[in-house]
Amino acid sequence: MSKVKALIITGFGLNCQVETACAFETAGATADQIHLNDLVANKDRLHDYQILAFIGGFSFGDHMGAGTVFSNRVKNQLSDQLQKFVADGKLVIGICNGFQTITRLGLVPATGDLFEQEVALAFNKQEVFRDSWCTLKAEQASPCVWTKGIDMLPLPYRHGEGRFCVKDEAVLKTLEDENLICLRYADPETEEVSMEFPHNPNGSINSIAGICDRTGRIFGLMPHPEAYLSPFNHPHWTDQKINNVLPSEGLGLQLFRNAVKYAEANLV
Repeated sequence: MSKVKALIITGFGLNCQVETACAFETAGATADQIHLNDLVANKDRLHDYQILAFIGGFSFGDHMGAGTVFSNRVKNQLSDQLQKFVADGKLVIGICNGFQTITRLGLVPATGDLFEQEVALAFNKQEVFRDSWCTLKAEQASPCVWTKGIDMLPLPYRHGEGRFCVKDEAVLKTLEDENLICLRYADPETEEVSMEFPHNPNGSINSIAGICDRTGRIFGLMPHPEAYLSPFNHPHWTDQKINNVLPSEGLGLQLFRNAVKYAEANLV
């Protein structure tokens, strides 16, 4: 068993802790699910871990905007510990509501000061909650630890506030110039990046589905890799089986395998 330990923050409307823990454990790590209140009560416990996961769900009912209340609690009560965690070279992932949270915290893209928000996830362009599958194209030039070796990646998504927006054109230029965009929405037939609905399900600028910080260690995305751990999670698994293209495991698992492998080599 790997010595890598992942901390999954739970509570207050978050609901993806079990499958996220399963993802890390299948990838070889130990995964602990800890309520935010318990972490705040024992703040230094964070430093026992090499990976921190902000998971999906509807934290605090998405009141005041998705991830807003949760990120404010983390910033006000755990900022010193979180800053040390990042400075120590450890890994962070934010998935869906977790992505909304870490953008509000300023953990990604973090091209300025830490805790300075530069991007956001706004209401979907269609102004409705969407629950379906999308195809992602990984940017090979990205420094992202989590997406190494990935080209095309089908994943489920479920969100009402997933439209990626930037503070200004300078932030977008930095994201593009420094290859901080890890994943983009793509057409599953042509495998080309697409702005067209439903390939881009929320109207995200430049089809951005996931970004990282400059180190590649802090990563956020709207679709749910923890929801594609088994090949039978895919809605077309029967067709894949008939055509002998059914993968041996869910393709979302590779993100977690990459993180655990990096942590084994660099953090334990």
